Amino acid sequence: MYPTLASLVQHPALKLRVLTAEGSLDAEVRWAHASELADPVPFLDGGELLLTTAVKLDVHDAARMGRYVRRLKDAGVVGLGFGIGVNHPEVPEPLLAACRDAGLPLLEVERRIPFIAIAKAVSAAIAAEQYQAVAAGFAAQRELTRAALSPDGTRELLARLATQVDGWAALYDLSGAVTHAVPAWAARRAAKLTEEVRRLRDRAGPASVVVGSAPDGGEGTADDRVELQSIGTGALPRAVLAIGTEAPPGTAERYAVQSAVAILTLLTERSRAFEAAERRLGSAVLHLLLSGEPEHARAVGGQVYGTLLDAPLRVLVAETNDREAESFAGAVEAAAARAGEPLLLVPDGAQTVLLATEGGAVLTAAQSYARDAQTERPGDSTMVIGASGPAGPTSADTAYQQARQALLVARRRGRPYVEHDDVATGSVLPLLADDAVRAFADGMLRPLREHDAHGRGDLVASLRAWLSRHGQWDAAAADLGVHRHTLRYRMRRVEEILDRSLDDPDVRMELWLALKATDPGARHP
Repeated sequence: MYPTLASLVQHPALKLRVLTAEGSLDAEVRWAHASELADPVPFLDGGELLLTTAVKLDVHDAARMGRYVRRLKDAGVVGLGFGIGVNHPEVPEPLLAACRDAGLPLLEVERRIPFIAIAKAVSAAIAAEQYQAVAAGFAAQRELTRAALSPDGTRELLARLATQVDGWAALYDLSGAVTHAVPAWAARRAAKLTEEVRRLRDRAGPASVVVGSAPDGGEGTADDRVELQSIGTGALPRAVLAIGTEAPPGTAERYAVQSAVAILTLLTERSRAFEAAERRLGSAVLHLLLSGEPEHARAVGGQVYGTLLDAPLRVLVAETNDREAESFAGAVEAAAARAGEPLLLVPDGAQTVLLATEGGAVLTAAQSYARDAQTERPGDSTMVIGASGPAGPTSADTAYQQARQALLVARRRGRPYVEHDDVATGSVLPLLADDAVRAFADGMLRPLREHDAHGRGDLVASLRAWLSRHGQWDAAAADLGVHRHTLRYRMRRVEEILDRSLDDPDVRMELWLALKATDPGARHP
């Protein structure tokens, strides 16, 4: 982007002669500045070619010249141009020696060459470099746009970008998985940055970060510079782009990267519009399935959802906050795309309903996301998922109810993912820990407990013993250590107090569950 001292020395109109540090002429000149101050350092920014005729310098004092040159060198001055024939017929020896000792290039400027000519030459060179960079950037943008319009647009765009920056490029989905990498060997290096990608994923866009990639057995070096850029315009990125180079990109390369980010954003936003339309279609298909009309569902969405409406499936109901819902949707959609599986996803208020192929990658991704969210973001994540048992399209309504039941259990137990089969094969007793169940049980048994507190007889203990023995009088009486006639009398009192018949199996069931729900020894977390 900037001219070098060597290019200025080679400029035919400037006639500059190198007096010291000929090996340091590759330094970039960011500007040419004329100053006759004894100490111009406070007014310098670094990278200057300083021009002087030494009007105010004591050029014959070796100590002062040594301090003057060292100050310039420490301030980042890349060269000193001395105009001869104005105040001094030639460069004074103390200044020449100081530049030689400090390794600062000293250029002799003939009297007939005005300093403004050197400044103009530097300015013109900078402008030419900038124009070339901008022109190269526009050319890169056109090339990347053409690549994006090809049949394999995303991969072709990354290939052109990798060539533009003389490095490698990769694209990640929201789960942190690499979806594209160019060249092919870059996939292994890109995969090592999954954690950095996930951290960037959780930041509001647009966002970027520069990281380093670890050595991977021969391809590239450990000190590669890797830049991660979020893709998308929403609160959360839609994807993450990685660009690996040996050094920071120059102006032309930076234009190419910015163009790639813009084009990928347009592609993802177009995909977002298609996804919105697909979700509206999915909502209609789901409504038909839950209404018991699978044939109509196939007629409406068969071309989009394909085998999902024929093969065994599972219904999942996920519950989380708005921010995590978008991230979760992106993760399962990415898993479906990688595996080539159909997926029906419908946002439903605070919940998201999914229909996924039984035993497929989407189920695995949903489980992993929920468990990782609870582990990695325990204070922020509210993710819980209930999953049905395997079902067919004709029983999707039953599967949906199973998923909702599993979701309730997951919420109560504080578990991120629960399948209905786990609930069905387990015990019902943990469900009694619900506050509403306990309140019902306390209300049902309160009259008996009040009787026991103020009257004769232990009706609650007698009821528990009688129910546990399935109404067998002798066995229950023996457990209590009373005569069976005494137990019969107590059970009649229970019926009188509750105004309910113990001959009714529903009443016996409710009383037994009430006893279990209020028994500290029977409660489960």
